[in-house]
Amino acid sequence: MQSNNIQLVRKRSGDITFRTPRTEDGADVWRLIRACEPLDENSLYCNLLQCDHFSDTCVVAERKSDGAIVGWISGYLMPDDPSTLFVWQVAVDESAQGQGVAKRMLSALLAREICADVRGLKTTITSENAASWALFKSFARNQGGKLKSVPYFRREDHFDGAHATEHMVMITLPEEARSAA
Repeated sequence: MQSNNIQLVRKRSGDITFRTPRTEDGADVWRLIRACEPLDENSLYCNLLQCDHFSDTCVVAERKSDGAIVGWISGYLMPDDPSTLFVWQVAVDESAQGQGVAKRMLSALLAREICADVRGLKTTITSENAASWALFKSFARNQGGKLKSVPYFRREDHFDGAHATEHMVMITLPEEARSAA
């Protein structure tokens, strides 16, 4: 009887770097978001503006070996509460999934000087988006934060029945998580 040797190969996570986006990244970000269902697609122009006007609170994950953009987070500091970071979208290319890229992008973003006063994080998630719920629950747990959620933009009240209710997810970050980020 022949023995087959099975090797488990761990995906390389050291091949990915995190940086602020540049305007030249707009089209690649747009394509990445389009490939990451169930994310809502924005216009190419919207993603270009995010890479330009909101670059300080957005993150690109770039594969070193070929320069491909394999991850994206768009976010902004809340206009009425700059101690809260709102995360608009998180996208990770299929080729980079399973490497903790999304959590690492969140941590890299919170470690930036612009986020020095951030005490909480908000995002909206539909009930059906299991991957996003898992990401933010895991991130809150790893940070020692508290996660709460409430229905926010409702299907009938805000989307005229054409989109699932978005739940506002709030993560309160403990002081030690903010200083360690």
